[in-house]
Amino acid sequence: MDTLIHLYDDEKGFCELLEHMGSDLDIINSARVSFDVSKDTLDAKDSKLIHYLYKSGHTTPFEHCTIKFKCYVPLFVARQHMRHRTWSFNEVSRRYTTIRLEFYTPSSFRSQHKSNRQGSNTDSINPIVKSVPGDHTTWVTSASQAVQKHVAGSLKLYNTLLEQGVCREQARMVLPQNMYCKYIATANLHNILRFIHLRNKEEAQWEIQVLAQAMAKSISHLYPVTWEAYNLYN
Repeated sequence: MDTLIHLYDDEKGFCELLEHMGSDLDIINSARVSFDVSKDTLDAKDSKLIHYLYKSGHTTPFEHCTIKFKCYVPLFVARQHMRHRTWSFNEVSRRYTTIRLEFYTPSSFRSQHKSNRQGSNTDSINPIVKSVPGDHTTWVTSASQAVQKHVAGSLKLYNTLLEQGVCREQARMVLPQNMYCKYIATANLHNILRFIHLRNKEEAQWEIQVLAQAMAKSISHLYPVTWEAYNLYN
């Protein structure tokens, strides 16, 4: 099993499995502790019990398994992930470090969905854009090149502020939302499955869909019976 999965075409963003606790067998033993019994191996009857637990919404046995990931995604994706408050997060802080600044700059974009206000289509566009009001130069370029230009300008201003003595915690405010953010994310199996269920949907933003898919791949290897139940009852 690959523990590190790249998420985007730029080979920068990734989701890495750091460690995990528990197995399908631990779920069974947690469920049967009421009878003060435990097992050393998993059999077909146990697999049926996992299916029953998941289908019936008995979530606590799944909460005894935990997984820790390292994520490296654009800031706007990280903030969506961190809306899931049942997770524990610790991230690289730009108050402490100015090194290894990288940015998500896709070569194409998606158009806005006409009926879903927060969603996008599955097409690929790279429209021509012009210089914006307040810019001192006139330019016409593609959207992808304009984003790169914006990133370069923001990074230049950031470094200039630092060179002129502005503190890191204020200088960072000029860095754009497509800056990559690295963080550790830990949750129990029940809440990770909930995250995948919500974020691996067509209406979810594609950039977080692929993060959920990477986590799903890890779960399918670590907890195969649970993953089978998830796919049957969702």
